Order: sequence, then structure tokens, then C-alpha cells
Amino acid sequence: MNPARKTSLKLARPKSAPYVSTTNACKLCTPLGACLAFRGVENTVPFLHGSQGCATYMRRYIISHFREPVDIASSSLGEKHAIYGGSQNLKQGLQNVMSKYGPQLIGVATTCLTETIGDNVPMFVKEFQEEHGGNGHEAAMPLIVTVSSPSYHGTHMEGFHQAVRALIDRLAEPAERTASVNLLPGFGSPADIRHIKEIMTDFGLTAIILPDISETLDGPILATYARIPAGGTPLADIKIMSGSQATLEFGATLKNQDTAGKLLETRGGGTLYQVGQPIGLRETDFYFGLLEVLAGRPTPIKHVLERGRLLDALVDGHKYVFGKRAVVYGEEDLVVGLTAFLAEIGIHPVLCASGGDSGYLKEAITAVTADLLPNPPQIRGGVDFYDIAQEAGSLAPDLIVGHSKGYHLARRWKIPLIRVGFPIHDRFGGHRILHLGYRGAQQLLDRIINAILAKKQEDSPVGYGYL
Repeated sequence: MNPARKTSLKLARPKSAPYVSTTNACKLCTPLGACLAFRGVENTVPFLHGSQGCATYMRRYIISHFREPVDIASSSLGEKHAIYGGSQNLKQGLQNVMSKYGPQLIGVATTCLTETIGDNVPMFVKEFQEEHGGNGHEAAMPLIVTVSSPSYHGTHMEGFHQAVRALIDRLAEPAERTASVNLLPGFGSPADIRHIKEIMTDFGLTAIILPDISETLDGPILATYARIPAGGTPLADIKIMSGSQATLEFGATLKNQDTAGKLLETRGGGTLYQVGQPIGLRETDFYFGLLEVLAGRPTPIKHVLERGRLLDALVDGHKYVFGKRAVVYGEEDLVVGLTAFLAEIGIHPVLCASGGDSGYLKEAITAVTADLLPNPPQIRGGVDFYDIAQEAGSLAPDLIVGHSKGYHLARRWKIPLIRVGFPIHDRFGGHRILHLGYRGAQQLLDRIINAILAKKQEDSPVGYGYL
């Protein structure tokens, strides 16, 4: 090569956004959600294929919110299993659960470790069933449902919904048409599930609710310890879900996803109705209107009266809430419902944020607030609390609505935090908070107004006892 023709070469580096690590996540890990879903099935033990630390962390985290004993089994992988695989530990763990608990079903969720090393969990489970299911032991072999739930993909809500879909995929069988209604409520509180069951009963509808955590995560005190708590969706009911006349699936951000409801629809589970969580007046009105069609009868008078009392409270409390500015965060579908409720009572949600990143949060919030707000809120998905603090700091919020992990923001800004959703670790009774229906809206309204009044009272130099 002619030296005179030499040119300097510069290697072009690919352009990409700088990496920024998560700072104080506004979400939880995927297998935790799967464990919560499995917990809502009758006589079922959640099982994590991964390290012991994962199961211990999730047990402690769930117990701190629900104040109930929660067992999560583990294959307890160590360093060598990251190289050689965890099949033997998984099989031994399943055998231990069978002998100690005697469950009807074991829900196996994967973790980051086992997904990263490529463990073929369905194959391992099949081998285990072949090894232990013969020689007359078929009756003792529980059903085993597996779900892929690495924490580096999605949030606890993805794990929850994937587990529900896996349960239906594994258990639902062709069934004759019945008048029952499938209800997939998503992740609500035990109080929410109890109230939804009450509403369905009042309409005279037979509902198959999956999952049903109303008793398994908020049960009565017992004289003797039960390894597996009573309650949960019966396996026999899951098997006949394909024969129901309709399926109701809560989740405004689920409409374009491959959900459990859509799977049921393809298997003959009646008409699928995907609706938002019935939080607030308008969303609950829509839900009750749908139940009127399915039941062929008007709304029971008990709920008509509850709606009337809610309207009366909205009128009485309007002067306290109108024009207030709020930051809302949490699971995507909960944020959609809460935002709609705040907008209809006169509060302006200035920032709606979630650690979830389905891509449909903005569309869902815009749909439920289009005619309620003079200016649209800022809507952010896939964010952490650092992002929320950076953006909300200049929006001058008067209150925050979300779970307890946002308390540091309320403390910094000296504004009230109305605790909703999961987790609530700094207050007692978080699992008994009711969010859904007219009754739930009434309770949320009371809590919001009282928080605003308490703040006003505390800030007053006089300390009025009458506001």
C-alpha cells in the first residue's frame, strides 16, 4: 500500500442510550406474582425452582402484607447447580412437598437462575411424573403446573397472569355448557375478592373465580396449624371453566395480550368480556350493567342503595377534593382504575406511573379520563421511584395514591399518602383494604378526604377541631 495514501481509520461505535440502573423499583419480581396466583387455588403449594433465597425473600415479603403464614417450597439450588443444572434438586423438592404437604397441585415457577442456565422444567417434571407415578402411586401424584417467570422479564403482574393462564391451559377440559360465569379478577385484595363474590351471589350468578385468595391469604384463626390453608378455587371448578356461559376478565391493559380469558374463549368458555377493574362510580356502573345482562335481572336494591350513598358522599365531599393534584403509582390496571376514580371526584392526577411496561397504560388511562380532565396527566410506564420523584417534584402534588413503598416521597414533600394496593408494609390491615365496587369507592373517598382534612388540620397554627 502506498504510504502516501494512508488514511486514519476511526471505528464508529454503535449509538445507544446510556445504561441507567433501576433505583428503588416500582414493581416486584415475576415469580412472586406467580406464587400469589397459585396461592389462590385449593390445596396448592407454590414451588420456586431456584435458590433458597428467592423463596425466603418472597415468603417474608408476602407475609408482611397479608399477616398470614405463607409457605413457598424451593429446589434450593447452589453454585454447582448453576453449572450442572438443577433437575435432581427439582425432583427431590417435589418429592419432599408431596410427602410433607400432600397437595392436590404444585405450582412450579422458574426464577432468574434457572431461566438463565436453561433448565427445561416441563421436561424435568415429566421425568419426575414418569419416575414416581407408576407402581400404583398414580393417585398420590399431584397435578403439577409449570410457568416460566424470570424476574428480568416483566413484573409480578406478568407472573400472576402467566400463572393463571398456565392453570387454565393445564386443567381446563371440554365441558358441557352451564349458566356459570368465569371471573378472572386479577390481583386484588382478599377484601376485593370477597366483595366480588358477594356481588355475583346477589345477582344470582354462579361464579368460578380464579384465583380466589379471599380465604387463603386472609383466613380466620385456627385451633391447629394447617400446612395448606382452606379455600382457593377448587380444581374441579377450573376443569369445567370451558363450559361457562361467559368469562369476565379484569384488566384494561390486557386487551391486546394472550391472556387466560382469551385462552378460555378459544376452548369454548363462552363470550369473553375484558373490562377495567370496577373502581369508582363509572367503572362500577359499567360492570353492574354487564352483570344485569348476564343475570337477566336488575341490580339488587342493596347495591342501588350503596350507589346512592356514594353519590351523596361525592356531593358532600366535593368541596374538599376539587382541584387537588395527585400522583398515582402501582400496578398498571390498578393505576388505570384509581386514575379514573380520582378524575371523576374532581382530583387532577398529574402523574400516573407504573413499574409495569405493557405499552397500553397511556391508551387505557386516556380512554377512562378523556371527558373528565381539562388537561391530560403525565403517564409513565416502566419507571422506578427515582423517575417518579424526578418528574413529580415539579408538578406540585397535594397527595400521593399508591402502596407503602412511596412513603419516602410523601415524607419528602410533606403531603399525605393514601395507601392502596400491594405491598402495604407500614400499616396494619392492608390486605383488608377494599378498592372495588360502590362500597370500595365509598371507602376510598372517605380515606382521601380525611387525609386531606388531617393535613389541613396539622398545618393550621390554630388547630381547629371543626373543618
